[in-house]
Amino acid sequence: MVNTALNSGQRAIDPQARIVAYQGRTSRGYRNMDLRPITDGFAVAPQILPEDVIAIRDAGYHSIICNRPDGEEYGQCSHSEIETAAREIGLEFKMLPIQSEIVTENAAAEFQDALQTLPGPILAYCRSGTRCTMLWSIVKFGELPPEVILQKTAEAGYDMSGLVAQLQEMQNR
Repeated sequence: MVNTALNSGQRAIDPQARIVAYQGRTSRGYRNMDLRPITDGFAVAPQILPEDVIAIRDAGYHSIICNRPDGEEYGQCSHSEIETAAREIGLEFKMLPIQSEIVTENAAAEFQDALQTLPGPILAYCRSGTRCTMLWSIVKFGELPPEVILQKTAEAGYDMSGLVAQLQEMQNR
C-alpha cells in the first residue's frame, strides 16, 4: 500500500509495485496523484486534471502525452484544458487519443515519435493508464526483451502478458 500521508513535494514509492503517490502543490491546494513509473524517463497515470500540472512539473516531468479521447466519459475535462495549463508553466503537451484497446500502427508510430522527440521525463495519461502502458509496450517490443517489458509494466501495476503474447505470436508468423 502506498503511503498517502505525504508532505508537499514528497513521493512515496511502494517497493513492490513502484507506484508513486505524489502529493504536490496545485492551483487549488494539494492533491495526491497516481504516477506510475515504467522507466526513469517515462511514467503513466490515470486521468489528470489541469490543476495537477504544477505538481507534475514539480515531480520532474517535462512533457505530458494525452492518450484519452475527449468526451470519453461524462464530466471528463478536455485535453485542451490540461494542455493550456501545462504550456502556461513550460511543459510540452502532445495529444494522441487512442480508443480503448484499439491501437493502430499509425498511433504506435506517433507514440514512438513522441517518446523520441519530447523532452523527458514524460508522463502519459488516459482513463486508467492502461492504454499508455499498452502503447509503451508495443513500441518497446523488439527493442527490449519481452520479460523486461512484462517486469517493468507489472512493477507499475499493469499486466501486459496478453499483449506481449500477441506481439510474440505476430512476430513468429
